[in-house]
Amino acid sequence: MLRFKNLGSGSTGNASVVEAQCGLQTTRVLIDCGLGLKELERRLIQAELELTDLDALFITHEHADHVGHTKRVAGTLGIPVWMSQGTWLACEGLDWGFNESQINIARDTEIINFGAVQISPFTVPHDAREPLQVRLSDGSVSLGVLTDLGHVSPHVVSQLTGCNALLMETNHDTQMLRKSGYPQFLKDRISGPLGHLSNDSACELAQMLNHPGLGTVVAAHLSERNNSPEIVLDCLSKALGRSEDEVWVAAPDTGSAWFSVN
Repeated sequence: MLRFKNLGSGSTGNASVVEAQCGLQTTRVLIDCGLGLKELERRLIQAELELTDLDALFITHEHADHVGHTKRVAGTLGIPVWMSQGTWLACEGLDWGFNESQINIARDTEIINFGAVQISPFTVPHDAREPLQVRLSDGSVSLGVLTDLGHVSPHVVSQLTGCNALLMETNHDTQMLRKSGYPQFLKDRISGPLGHLSNDSACELAQMLNHPGLGTVVAAHLSERNNSPEIVLDCLSKALGRSEDEVWVAAPDTGSAWFSVN
């Protein structure tokens, strides 16, 4: 059995918990740790979990909204942390405050077998040292997590093809970003090939990944100023040929519901 819940998605902090169960063994991995310890605890309680239920952390890249509270959480729990070599080097100046033996290096397409879950990292185009996103499986079904990338590469498509559920970035509406009050350099960074995925690009990707076995699709990492859940739901539902109540949006303050991957 595989299920997942986003705990919060956006520039204020990103974290998702993925739970795999095989027989009597249950493994829970936190993907990114952009929420403070107390806030993370609060949102886990809302998810009917405790902080000590987490078995590992996977950090996708070094931007603060993804890695920012790793030190406190990993230090408190003493659990293993996976990240790329580039992310580790980019964070090298940080005072982690926990045993560096907890750090494990993740590499593109090298499967990590941890408890009841298989984690398959893959590289993505984003303005970080060595960013990774992940595909997770219980050996039967799989979930693709894709929350920060500037454009859709053939490698991204190949790594996510056949997923049974997706948690994917729909960061900005192109027109809203163009008309926004952001300085031009920031607009260029967000919309550039190493920035964040636009709704149009995300919907094109959703069409490419759509297949009869694709169930839950959750949109994530929406810009609070340059996007809206209504626009995203309309775009994704049309791309997938579904009604708007068959796709979901992860909110920055509440995340999403639990979803089973079938």
